[in-house]
Amino acid sequence: MTQNALQELSQIDNPDELEQWRVRILGRRGELTGILRGLAQLDLEERRQVGALGNQAKAALEEGLEKRGRDISEARLAQVADLERIDVTLPGRPVATGRLHPTTQVLREITDAFVAMGFSIVEGPEVEWDHYNFEMLNIPQGHPARDMWNTLWVDYVNEEGQRPMLLRTHTSPMQARVMESVQPPVRVIVPGKCYRYEATDATHEWHFYQVEGLAVDEGITFADLKGTLYEFARRLFGTERKVRFRCDYFPFVEPGVDMSIDCFSCEGNDSSCRICRGSGWIEIMGAGMVHPRVLAGVGYDPEKYTGFAFGLGPERIAMLKYGIDDIRHFYSNDLRFLRQF
Repeated sequence: MTQNALQELSQIDNPDELEQWRVRILGRRGELTGILRGLAQLDLEERRQVGALGNQAKAALEEGLEKRGRDISEARLAQVADLERIDVTLPGRPVATGRLHPTTQVLREITDAFVAMGFSIVEGPEVEWDHYNFEMLNIPQGHPARDMWNTLWVDYVNEEGQRPMLLRTHTSPMQARVMESVQPPVRVIVPGKCYRYEATDATHEWHFYQVEGLAVDEGITFADLKGTLYEFARRLFGTERKVRFRCDYFPFVEPGVDMSIDCFSCEGNDSSCRICRGSGWIEIMGAGMVHPRVLAGVGYDPEKYTGFAFGLGPERIAMLKYGIDDIRHFYSNDLRFLRQF
């Protein structure tokens, strides 16, 4: 019986059949168990002899069962290892590489250009107080200049029944915050997101990035403003660029200007140019000398200190550099657009 059982055991090659064999041979109702239970019917001498042989058979069968179980497990592991074997000589699978958003790319170019000229980078809150967004920038309550910014107000009413909190409409509030906290000289740029309550179209978005710049010190003149922005234009658009300044109005600077660069696409020679529309000039930012009231409002002596400020939109710069015709592409999350950068 033992030899037959071991012979049968050697033919088994899967765990299910091995368990069935164990139950049939060594189980509580198995063949060997039945033989051992029959010892009670034998006389004492036969019981000793048969019992010794039965224990030897049980030990041999259990040892064979354990060995066969190990053999089956090792064979299955070897089979899995063979099927999943890695060929280390094969080239690796390419990993999809992420890209910087075009706005982020242009923001870095802008900040790098000004940092190289000695400016520091600071950031401020996107949820701002009316006090900093307007009043500290020479735009008091009821001033018609507030109509230039379509403001998103936060639903918070103070004890006076006013809504003093808003989503900042520009990064200019950091002018006042920085000047309140440090004494001149000041040279900072402020990149960040702004929000306006306005309809979106190809050239307008309700949220966008802006980079604000500020320099305050003794003896700063409009010539310093022109020289700084001219150098910035050359760094960003090429050393051959020309610049133009025209009078403009911003409540927190006096005088105020808009700055344009000569068209790098047609150089003013194509009346159908889609970038400059035939004018030969592309407006890229607004700027001006910091208004004396703004300086006085933060505790600076306007008789002693002067400064200049400027602001530009990275999305507009990106649209000009890369020929993008719709600002809404920047926030559409369309991979076909983003993969081009």
